[in-house]
Amino acid sequence: MIDRTIVHMDLDTFFVSVERLINPALSGKPVIIGGTSDRGVVASCSYEARRFGVHSAMPMRMAKQLCSQAVYIRGDMELYTRYSRLVTDVIADQAPVYEKTSVDEHYLDLTGMDRFFGCYKWTHELRQQIIKHTGLPISFGLSANKTVSKIATGQAKPNGELQILPAEVNNFLDPLSIRKIPMVGEAGYRLLRSMGVATIGTLRQVPPVMVEQVMGKNGLVIWRKANGIDPTPVQPYTERKSISSEHTYDQDTTDLVLLRQTLSSMVEKLAFEMRSKEKLTGCVTVKIRYANFDTHSQQKHIPYTAFDHILLNTVLGLFEKLFNRRMLIRLVGVRFSHLVGGSQQLNMFEDTPEMAGLYQAMDHIRRRFGKDILHRAGGVDRTKETGIRKSYNIQQL
Repeated sequence: MIDRTIVHMDLDTFFVSVERLINPALSGKPVIIGGTSDRGVVASCSYEARRFGVHSAMPMRMAKQLCSQAVYIRGDMELYTRYSRLVTDVIADQAPVYEKTSVDEHYLDLTGMDRFFGCYKWTHELRQQIIKHTGLPISFGLSANKTVSKIATGQAKPNGELQILPAEVNNFLDPLSIRKIPMVGEAGYRLLRSMGVATIGTLRQVPPVMVEQVMGKNGLVIWRKANGIDPTPVQPYTERKSISSEHTYDQDTTDLVLLRQTLSSMVEKLAFEMRSKEKLTGCVTVKIRYANFDTHSQQKHIPYTAFDHILLNTVLGLFEKLFNRRMLIRLVGVRFSHLVGGSQQLNMFEDTPEMAGLYQAMDHIRRRFGKDILHRAGGVDRTKETGIRKSYNIQQL
């Protein structure tokens, strides 16, 4: 088996770093970004704020109690998305294979490049280019697989770089807390601690059968990660990664109410699918096909999101621009592309806590009783009346 060389790159306190670029007076100060009301939550915070015990997803009211002297900023997802794409552009221009996993994280596969370049030297130079081009601090870890590289990045922060050679993996991992293992959440951490497991080295000594019995199949994956084993490939990032849906009408129509209802229904289902997969989209495309089979489409780059109400406004706006011939329409379609991993905490500074809570409640009901159990009033299915033929397509989600 070929030894792999995998790099994990992570922008340090990304939202805060962007705000400091725009306003250098924030440098060195505790900065907290998120919903600015007491009912909001922390989306991101600086290292200075973390020293007071503040962390992401913490209620803003608690953050203000812990660090009243911090600078509080609502945040600007459009600005952060723009800088995220700048970083991706630099990486795409240099890296042979890369995967964008979130707005601030990338994996690179440099396997085989040691024959021509020193991988550490090459990655160091790439990091310097990113810093020079964007002004943002970024850290990287370099090792034999995604897990070890990601953990190494965490140890290299802030604004550092760390290489872990294959022979050094176990010695590097063993003294670290099990919290450092990707996939170990709060529930998994408590379960492992109840077994007397606190460090990765201790987990490595536990028989894998026992871990699987206690934690299920995920337990076996976590045990392998603790042993520095992770065959997960770097999935080449492409703008073609998308989730899409099309509706073809049995009877061509110019019924604007029906057309908007169809689009609303598609957006609702696609957005739920993205949230279920913990994905965000950065590009929206709307397609229409007229009765004479003349097909037109239009797309728009947007701040990363998976919220229906944001996506629906964009979709309807694109549709209004497209539908200017007032001819009978045969088909409408929606595609969300430029997908990245992410949680809806990215949008907490844009929406009220009530809105975020509403989405969580609706998604919980759909997962429990079926995704068709709830619908927006504007997207109520009229297929029984109109005979819509449905096609649904998810590509590389």
